[in-house]
Amino acid sequence: MFTNRTRLFNYIFPVLLLFFLIGIVHAETLTVYSGRSKSLVEPIIKQFEKESGIQVKVSYAKTTQLAATLLTEGDKSPAAIFWAQDAGALGAVSKMAMFEKLPESVLSKVPSDFRDADGFWVATSGRARVLAYSPERVKMEELPQSVFDLTQPMWKDRVGWAPTNASFQAFVTALRRQVGEERAEAWLRGMQANGAKKYAKNTPIIEALAAGEIDLGLPNHYYLLRFKKGDSSYPVAQTFFKTDDPGNLVNVAGIGVLKSTDNKAAALKFVEFLLSIKAQQYFTSDVFEYPVIDGVIPNANLLPSSELLELAPTFDLNQMDDLEGTVDLLRRVEIL
Repeated sequence: MFTNRTRLFNYIFPVLLLFFLIGIVHAETLTVYSGRSKSLVEPIIKQFEKESGIQVKVSYAKTTQLAATLLTEGDKSPAAIFWAQDAGALGAVSKMAMFEKLPESVLSKVPSDFRDADGFWVATSGRARVLAYSPERVKMEELPQSVFDLTQPMWKDRVGWAPTNASFQAFVTALRRQVGEERAEAWLRGMQANGAKKYAKNTPIIEALAAGEIDLGLPNHYYLLRFKKGDSSYPVAQTFFKTDDPGNLVNVAGIGVLKSTDNKAAALKFVEFLLSIKAQQYFTSDVFEYPVIDGVIPNANLLPSSELLELAPTFDLNQMDDLEGTVDLLRRVEIL
């Protein structure tokens, strides 16, 4: 009897092992190019893998770098998804007809202001540009009312910005559209002449404010909130400029499915997951960003969306597709 069982095991085990290995080889894998940082999005990607059974291979890099890579790779790109830090990069890739049009069932989940007019990309979360400052060194009545006021002599050597950051470059793209190329260039040159200090990204701007290196900074709204989560007395505050000022730009992180991918079904599942209540609650509660669908419990640390949109300039995010023009401008004024 023992011999028969042994023989049966010796027969069945290799068969089961073969099926297991076949399952690994043929497991669905989704390749994502992510301009969103790993620390922010890896938890929600892991959750998607757990619930869907789809393996996600992520290439992390700066949004502008990934957009340039996609434009170079064309239909040979291994990516199925481009998850960008801003609408400008999405627009640049969409303009080259590289995205698959998203189904109405996906597009209808998000307000028209937060998706591509032709349906080729959709927002996954929202963020606002803010004015961060040191409340110890800047009085409330001294705070500039417009982003253009930062070129005034009183702010010489006191302002920090991140010219290589995708969010800042998206802001400049929007600025060019709102006030014209000449005025945008004049502002950039004025900031440079006024001694604006360069930082690699937004987090060092907040840290520089706390350390006394600068007194004002131009980050996105959620960076300071992450510091405040760990230390409510962190010595930095933030505010907005006057209503409708270009400095109050509301931008989005967003996503598009590459037309060239053979894995569109899995890519759509990923997009749909990011627009689910679970994922949107994560972005709001843990990442301090604004949700782009209804039904999400608001984060008490965030200005209500209705008030935020009243402060923001009226601007069509579909006009932010000239990323190349912005990079050229920043190089021309020798900021990059």
